[in-house]
Amino acid sequence: MKRSGVTLIEVLIAVSLLSLLSLGILFALRVGMGALEKTDRRLMNNRRVAGAQRILQQQLAGFIPVIAVAAPSPDAAAGMKVPFFEGREQSMRFVSTYSLSEASRGIPQILEFQVIPGEQGRGVRLVVNENPYSGPRSAGVFCLGPGPDPELGVPTQRFLPISIGPASFVLADRLAYCRFSFLGINPAKNLEQWLPNWTFVKWPSGIRVEMASLDTDLVNLKPVTVTAAVHVNRDPALEYLDAPPE
Repeated sequence: MKRSGVTLIEVLIAVSLLSLLSLGILFALRVGMGALEKTDRRLMNNRRVAGAQRILQQQLAGFIPVIAVAAPSPDAAAGMKVPFFEGREQSMRFVSTYSLSEASRGIPQILEFQVIPGEQGRGVRLVVNENPYSGPRSAGVFCLGPGPDPELGVPTQRFLPISIGPASFVLADRLAYCRFSFLGINPAKNLEQWLPNWTFVKWPSGIRVEMASLDTDLVNLKPVTVTAAVHVNRDPALEYLDAPPE
């Protein structure tokens, strides 16, 4: 009487084929999950770069020409009136209608931009502080009055140093460089040009933020230079009176 069945060798071959098939499926899943994670990381990085560019553009577009009142003491009745704007190659301070927390719907903010060293000393990063603007005196607390600039050696409007802390927001990171420049008339040449340091008691005609990434991967989105015009049509040296009621 004959009986059907399998031999031990056939069982071993079947188990080996099943193991190889399972290993191939697991390897394919691992490759697929790795590709998905890499794509998701690249997408998030691109979104972060695009978001930082959009925020910076909105902040510059919301520029407000504020006249600050720098009082010698908090109880002083009067103070010195100066156009509120600080522009240096590595720092910048002005008032904007754009808020990081409430976008364009919140109260105006005193924005403080600063370029600082990156993590572990690699490259630089651009950070910004927000301080609520409640009037000319709220901007005046940042002013030290006119005097010689210790870095440039020329007389200009001086400001308090920008302090970086836990509340500072990182706009851009892993940058090869980041620098500011300001459009205005160069008295030495009597020509309008981009200047790395703003020493005039007025507002510039334009602001430019130049950035370059440390990342050499051509696929990832890179930060680009942001240029914005400052639409100011008032002279800070003149007093503007309210129109009389009709």
